[in-house]
Amino acid sequence: MRILILGAGQVGTSLASHLNSENNDITLVDVDDIRLKDLAQHHDLRTVSGNAAYPAVLQRAGAASADVLIAVTNSDEVNMVACRIAHTLFKTPLKIARVRAPEYFEYDKELFGDPDSKYDDIDRHRGFAVDVVISPEQLVTHSILGLIEYPGSLQVVDFAGGKVRLVAVRAYYGGPLVGSAIATLRQHMPKVDTRVAAIFRRGKPIKPLGSTIIEADDEVFFIAASKDIRAVIGELQKLERPYQRIMIAGGGHIGFGLAEALQYDAEVKLIERNPRRAEFVSERLRKAIVVQGDTTDEQRLRDWNIEMADVFIAVTNSDQANIMSAMLAKRLGAGKTMALINQASYVDIVQGRDIDVAISPEQVTIGALLTHLRRGLVSQVYSLRRGAAEAIEATVVGDERSSKLVGRTIADVPLPPGCSIGAIVREDQVLIAHDNTVIQSNDHLILFLTDKKQVPAVERLFEEKSLF
Repeated sequence: MRILILGAGQVGTSLASHLNSENNDITLVDVDDIRLKDLAQHHDLRTVSGNAAYPAVLQRAGAASADVLIAVTNSDEVNMVACRIAHTLFKTPLKIARVRAPEYFEYDKELFGDPDSKYDDIDRHRGFAVDVVISPEQLVTHSILGLIEYPGSLQVVDFAGGKVRLVAVRAYYGGPLVGSAIATLRQHMPKVDTRVAAIFRRGKPIKPLGSTIIEADDEVFFIAASKDIRAVIGELQKLERPYQRIMIAGGGHIGFGLAEALQYDAEVKLIERNPRRAEFVSERLRKAIVVQGDTTDEQRLRDWNIEMADVFIAVTNSDQANIMSAMLAKRLGAGKTMALINQASYVDIVQGRDIDVAISPEQVTIGALLTHLRRGLVSQVYSLRRGAAEAIEATVVGDERSSKLVGRTIADVPLPPGCSIGAIVREDQVLIAHDNTVIQSNDHLILFLTDKKQVPAVERLFEEKSLF
């Protein structure tokens, strides 16, 4: 696939590296010559220097022959204009733009077209002709809300419209299943069906077998119907009570979105450093308390009763401020701490110490982008453990003659190395995958993949033979 990526920031660079490992033809465009030169030396990709919104730059980059254009520069306006030019001048088939400012979404159909319209050329491609809009702020807000819904979780992702979820938790001493084999999980919870999709021990993946002993500090990924998630978490660590007192550092788009969503179910206090922004946010939140101040100031945190907070969530636009305020909040008595961290190299350093959960906007955004780049009938993709693994939802089509999956049991499916099937969603029914489970047409399979080089092999599983 020929993929044109506009913007060599963290998301653009990580995405290029991710897709390059899957034998795609990647071209990266940016205005920073030095950064492009460095990337070209370390990655097998083509680079073009220039403003991504200029027609001549897009022409040099190969927009006319590209299958996909992904605009992830630091400017919403450049991203949108580039999509319009790529559509008008070069007829690029698929155009994806990252758009941060929520003000644009008030007029989304007028600006981006209606993706559900049957009049493709009139409605879908009017405005800026963006086929897919990615909003990192909305994605991160949704991700954090999942962590709040399941206290103690490290990552929560939805499949099949929320019917089934994949959850990562850290196993702690005292958890009923810690020190026991995975096979005993059914004995502990005879009425709950779940599957351990993967275990990461000291940063390395372990293939989970029935005989695998879960150790304290293991990072365990399990899949279950949404109604059973809390019960499974309770087997791996002491079940925490729901968060009732929530303190949010940062009143930007993410902080405001969190406070707005949580204010009716919990006591929410939002701290914003900028006086004008604090006043703006205060006027628009009905129940949340908004105060102006610096969350890296120890005395101010004490004044705001940080020791009473069940969870402290730092989502300012500064990694350093988020890390420092979260570490300080933990030492002053906050129950749990979460920090938004853009710099990927910081995440593994801080998570699990004074910061319980480090949230990477880059990985959340890349997962959303991959959903639209995977071939075949893939409907959801999530990047897990900072890109070390993927969770994929794909639909089975065809019959026993045309499909490699229909009519086979899970045990008979020729899965590539590092891949496992965690669950099947069949209409409104959630089936946890077992060796004797038979796959039917129209099933939604939830797969876990620890070797990203095997993505093409996974995609081929879902192709009908008539397409080979």
